This record gives sequence, C-alpha cells and structure tokens, in this order.
Amino acid sequence: MKGIKKIWQWSKKYFWLIVFIVVLCTILQWLYAYLPLFVQYAFERLGQTSEQKTDLPVFLLNWYNGIGDTLTCLLVVGLSMICLQFVRSIMRFTANYYEGALAQYIGHDMRLKIYDHVMDLSYSYHNHSDIGDLIQRSTSDVDQTSVFVSSQIPGLIDIFVTVSIGAYRVYQISPILMAISLICVPITGLSSIIYFRYCNKAFARIEKSESKMTTIIQENVNAARVVRAFANEKYEFEKMDKANQDYTKKNGKFNTVMAMFWGSSDFLVFLQYALIVCVGIYLAKDNIIGPADIVAALLLMGMVIWPMRGLGRIIASFGKATVAANRIDEVLSLKSEYEVNGTLTPAIKGNIEFKNVSFKFDDDDKHLLNDVSFTIKAGETIAIVGKTGSGKSTICNLLTRMLEIDAGEIIIDGVSIKDIEKHYLRKNIKMVLQDPFLFSKTVYDNIAICDDNLPREKVYDAAETAAIHQEVLKFEKGYKTIVGEKGTTLSGGQKQRVAIARMLTSDSNVIIFDDSLSALDTKTDLMIRKALKNKSQEKTMIIITHRSTTAKEADKIIVLDKGKIAQIGTHEELVVQEGLYKELWGIQGELEKEFNAIMKEGK
Repeated sequence: MKGIKKIWQWSKKYFWLIVFIVVLCTILQWLYAYLPLFVQYAFERLGQTSEQKTDLPVFLLNWYNGIGDTLTCLLVVGLSMICLQFVRSIMRFTANYYEGALAQYIGHDMRLKIYDHVMDLSYSYHNHSDIGDLIQRSTSDVDQTSVFVSSQIPGLIDIFVTVSIGAYRVYQISPILMAISLICVPITGLSSIIYFRYCNKAFARIEKSESKMTTIIQENVNAARVVRAFANEKYEFEKMDKANQDYTKKNGKFNTVMAMFWGSSDFLVFLQYALIVCVGIYLAKDNIIGPADIVAALLLMGMVIWPMRGLGRIIASFGKATVAANRIDEVLSLKSEYEVNGTLTPAIKGNIEFKNVSFKFDDDDKHLLNDVSFTIKAGETIAIVGKTGSGKSTICNLLTRMLEIDAGEIIIDGVSIKDIEKHYLRKNIKMVLQDPFLFSKTVYDNIAICDDNLPREKVYDAAETAAIHQEVLKFEKGYKTIVGEKGTTLSGGQKQRVAIARMLTSDSNVIIFDDSLSALDTKTDLMIRKALKNKSQEKTMIIITHRSTTAKEADKIIVLDKGKIAQIGTHEELVVQEGLYKELWGIQGELEKEFNAIMKEGK
C-alpha cells in the first residue's frame, strides 16, 4: 500500500491524461469485441442460416442482409472489418503516443525532484552516500515507476474491461461457454497474487544487488588511474565478477520462477481452449448452438483468457514499480539541510569569532573539536596548521554551515551564524578545496561558472592572479580547452589554480583555502599569495596548510592539536615557543632555506 500511495503521488498531477488513456483503451477493446461478430455473421451467411443471432449493430445487419449476392456481402463484411481495424489502429497510435508522453512527463518530474532534493541534502549525507546506488534510484527506478503508471495502470483497467466485454459477448452466444471461459479466472487471480508477493521480495533483492554492481563500476571508472597505478586490475575484476555473479544468480532465480508461471499459464490457456472446443461441439451436436457460434466463441475467448494471462506481466511490473517507488521515497524522505536555516542577510565584511565551539559527527562518540575559541578581524590573513585529523577542515565546514556546531557559537560581523541564510552565507564565503572539482567544460566556463554574464576581463584577471593565465594561453585552444571530466586533462596544480581563479571571480570578503595550495611548488605558492595580498587587502583570508613557509606570512597562526587550540600567535612568536608549531618548523627547516632563496630571487 505504501508503494501504491507513492506511485499515486507522482501520477495524480496527470489524472485526466490517465483517464483519457483509459477511456481510449476501453473503446479500443469495445470495438475489438465486434471483430468476432463479423466472422460469426460471415459463417452464418455462408451456411445460409435462417436465424441469425449475430449481435452486430442493426444498421449493419440491415445493410448486409440487403445485399443479395453472398460473395459480395462477404466482401463488404471484410471491408467493414478492415475499416474498423483502421479506426482502431489510429486510436491505438493515439493511446500509445499519450502513454509515452505520460511516462516522459512523470519521469521528468521525478528526476528533477530527486535531483533538487539530493542537492539540498546535508554535507554528511553526501560524505556517506553510495553514488552508484543514488544514480540507479535517479534513473532505472524512475523509469520503472513512470512506465508502470503510463502503460501498466491503463493496462490493468484494460484487462478488466476486456474480460467483462468478452464474457458478455460469449454469454450472448452461450451462458455455458461463458462459464467455462471464466472457470480459470479465480485460479489465474490467486496465482498472480502469489506471484506478485514473490516478485516484490525478489525485485528488492535484485535492486540491491544491481546497486552494488553499479557502485563498483562507477568507482572503477572514476579510479581507473589509481587501479592501474597499483596494478590492482585483477582484484577489481574479481570484485566485479563476484558482484556480477550475485546479480546474475538472483536474476536467474527470478527468471526461473517467471518461466514456471508463464508456462503454467499457457498450459491453462490451451486446456481452456480445448475444453471450450469439446463443449462447443457437444452443444452444436444437440443444436443448442451453431458452428458459427463456436467460431465466434473461440475468437472471443481471446478477450477473456489472454488478458488474464497478461495480468502476471502487469503484476511483475507492479512489483518492480512499488520497489522502485519505495527506493525513491527513501531518498526524498531524508530531511533537507535547509529545514534548519537562518533568515538574515547581513553585510559580511570578515569579522569572525568562534566562542567555545564543539563538534562531533553523528556516527562518532568523540568530539572532533573541543571548546575552540578565537577571533579574526576583517582583512586579516589567518593560517590554521595542525596534524592530520586535528579538525582544520572542520572549522571551515562549520564556517560555511556545511556542518552544524554541537555547542558554542560562531559570530560573523556581530550576527550568529545560525541566523544567517545558508545560500547567502556560502555566496559570501568562498572556499577552495584541496582536491577541487572541475566540470567537463572549457577552462573559461569553469572559471566563470558562477556568473554567465561575467566580463571577460575579470576572468582573465582572476586567472592572472591565480598564476594560470599564461599556461592557459599556451594550450592549443586556450581558454576554450575542454578540461575533461573532473579536470583529468589538467595537472593537480593547474586544477587548483583554475579553482582559485574561479573563487576570485566572486566578490566575497571571506576567502578560505583548504590546503588548496598543496599541489603547487613553493615559488608558485608564494607568487599567488603575494598577488592575493596585493589585490585583496580588505579581504579576510583563512589558509589551511601543512607548509610552514605558507603559514609564516599570515598575520596570525592558529595551531590545532587533537581538536583544541594549542597555540595562537605570529610566526615570530610561535617559533620560539615550545610546542607543535616549533616542531613543524624544525622539520621543515630546509623549506625555509628554499623560501629565503625565492624571496631574494623575487627582489
């Protein structure tokens, strides 16, 4: 019932289109029920039967009976059948067209809804989500649901309409034959219910197995270079083979059950036909019905038996659709991160204060940050250093509300961060990640992605500041060079600089570098920071880094250790204090010599 409700939620918007398709299909079957009657009349005319019981419309019977020549009459009857089929073919085309359109409408709505909702899900969800499974829910599950609504729901109604009309037409010929034609309906109905219950469970297992296989494919396509670098193809192939075998085994088991169901259904169908022929002959022998009636009854039997056989196909599709609809609903039922949001849009100049901030992930008992407090003045450049896992990146994610604090308060320009609208906050605080994501577009499009109307000069200026402009000009197609999926055609340093240029096209007063200079050589690192300092004197910059040479140039250095503030001060103050920063500086002494050499070269 839950699956039915979810399917109805997607389809109710197009209720009248569904009604139109159902009515059209009903008329189609009603007209089809006349075809056996034309054949019945033809047999009666050939047999020169004095009493004609054919239930054709009176105007047709009068027309046919008025034709004296039997051969001419049969020719007119045949042409009438052709005309009727021509009308039905036009109606069938119309029904199929709107069924396809309905599937596309519903699929379009579902894909947009899922995409929009996934974009609004929390940062934590995306960190733990299975991309392959999510893609499957957004594609094949959507197709299963939309196709069921567009074709199988009208088909289900069509079955009952067809069976009813067919049974009524057989009843007009012989109530006994009608009873025989319906004798297997309860058996077919019961077996279909049992088959549906099995399908529902089987498809849930198959979907899960297919999702796992899709994830492995997606991971290996994205990590092809890593797999080759470690010569790990054999292991990944075996992992894929195992998932593929599991999927094949589950699918094969279902196909075996499906074959048994269809085989037994066909046996019942032909058994029923044989029974009708035997009973029909017996009735004809006693002159209860005529030969023409037997022929018409056999033709009409198709309207009773075959649709009921098709019920199994619809039930199988229904099983798929309910599983798919429930899987889609699992994603849509997740809470949007914007359910907890602020409403204020204050001017953000860059004054930031952390007051006793603590944070832990939902799946962890320990706090990653404990009672963290510090202040940043507008226009300052702050470096955050510390060992891996000390919580450096978490501070940046809290500052952009990708993550929500558990305790304490973050204040930006006198306003609590919880009161600031998230979209507005992220628009005014720009972050460059260590592993930046580039879209499969041109270099120019990746830099100007936030604003389609960005002046070309501003794009070039941002690229110049990020020390990537001259390299781009050396490319064969310059700024029109396609960077490939995730920027695969660029080096790590080039990707980082394109991402920095992208960030610089905005007018944000707060800029965060989350270890985003790590792939650059020391000289380029220094060049970019000096250019940023000259151009962004009023901007607040937060730099997360492992390089002491990078941290040294900051106005203030914050040292994190085990989720707590260990030290705060300038390079000159911290380098003489016993603590983590002095240890890091000692380890990177050789880098300092390189840094001094570069400084002299710059002069």
